[in-house]
Amino acid sequence: KRLRGLRKAGQVPAVIHDHGKPSVVIQGEFLDFTKAVAKAGKNHLVDLSVDGTKYTTLIKDVTLDPRKNTITHAVFNAVKADEKVDAEVPVHIRYAEGDEATPAERAGLIVLHNIEVVEIEALPKDLPDVLYFDADKLVNAGDQVTVADLDVPGGVVVKEDENQVLATVFEPSALAAANDAAGGAAEE
Repeated sequence: KRLRGLRKAGQVPAVIHDHGKPSVVIQGEFLDFTKAVAKAGKNHLVDLSVDGTKYTTLIKDVTLDPRKNTITHAVFNAVKADEKVDAEVPVHIRYAEGDEATPAERAGLIVLHNIEVVEIEALPKDLPDVLYFDADKLVNAGDQVTVADLDVPGGVVVKEDENQVLATVFEPSALAAANDAAGGAAEE
């Protein structure tokens, strides 16, 4: 009941986990939390100050109200500048200048993305916003891009299997046939 009252008053309850120390329960203004989450995401540092103690943190989890799509709770993990941390980073296609599609898509083929994020390990200051792979690697049906094809900056280690497929090129007819086969036969 007290949490409901906090939320009605525009406060968001949260917790900071700090390297095995007792968790610190905090609350903050809804607008401040919303701005911090929008700006930082899960792979940028958030500096918090609680009763004179400063914490450098990463956002571990954010719970949203499904009806209002507003933050109802947040979990922060305290990090140290000299210790590597694990984070999930989005994977995006890097198109050639002036292009908005892969060579395969321009030829009428379909590119399916298998995964959209990868787990990495890096020092907090080295965490990238996103990892890219080149669109030019996707030309013909059957072409694939794997984790090994990602452009990974120095100091960053990708924790996924390097053979994990990120995207694959398919013929539209082959994809339709595979979907039909997966659907099975309908009964009358």
